[in-house]
Amino acid sequence: MASSLKYVPVPFHDDNFAWVVTDGTHAIVVDPGDAGPVVRYCRARRLAVSAVLLTHHHGDHTGGVEELLLSCGLPLSPVYGPGHEHIECTTVGVYGGQRIQFSEPAFEALVIATPGHTRGHVAYLQPPSNRQPGHLFSGDTLFSVGCGRLLEGSAAELLQSLDEISMLPPSTLLHCGHECTLSNLQFARVCEPDNPAIKQWQAKATALRLMGKPTLPTTIGHELAVNPFLRVHQREILDVLVRRFRVPIPHRLAAFILLRAWKDVFQDEFREITERWAPELLN
Repeated sequence: MASSLKYVPVPFHDDNFAWVVTDGTHAIVVDPGDAGPVVRYCRARRLAVSAVLLTHHHGDHTGGVEELLLSCGLPLSPVYGPGHEHIECTTVGVYGGQRIQFSEPAFEALVIATPGHTRGHVAYLQPPSNRQPGHLFSGDTLFSVGCGRLLEGSAAELLQSLDEISMLPPSTLLHCGHECTLSNLQFARVCEPDNPAIKQWQAKATALRLMGKPTLPTTIGHELAVNPFLRVHQREILDVLVRRFRVPIPHRLAAFILLRAWKDVFQDEFREITERWAPELLN
């Protein structure tokens, strides 16, 4: 099943991706927050959109659904979305543990409840088949070298969601909702400066972006090697957190809370430092 499909990231806004899963004739679209780029992609290839999958209610993931279906959708194309969230365009509410299946294109997915970024966030896992890896559409729960902000759910919920994802087969391909690898790598280098996998990925990811190519998908195995939010138990990260916050870290959840809070302000701190010391940094 999986080997006959293509998985295409369609960029929009500053760093969003909608994912188009297609057999060359029909398509399933995940998180079309802006219809224009997805409509252009589908029309250029004469793709009929047979279904839309939504991971959560934020407008940059749902905003283009109606226009996309009016332009490229089949009659009565369903819109699947988290049943615990109110999304006006959703026609089928889904819940963790549920399986959904389509014939055109041939696509089956397990719905995984991944609360934290939002209360009802879900991810969609296409299981491996025919010696092909699985595919996880994680929305804003797990990013390349990062994770989503805590906007509605709790840190404990998000950590549990990430733990569940981290138990998937390492070969599982990660299709997330944003291209934020380079900024996440800046943070990862500070959290774990002696991790060679992070340094290597930063060099490769930078080269990909300079060529205008996406850094996605990555794999779960790769994220386990470079993503600080999946490596919060590592001694080097814990030592960095203790030095920065000067508080004891009694358990893994406490470390995760500190790490997520630090990431929330890191980009502003990084920008301030680089602007302040720009002449010296460039010499």
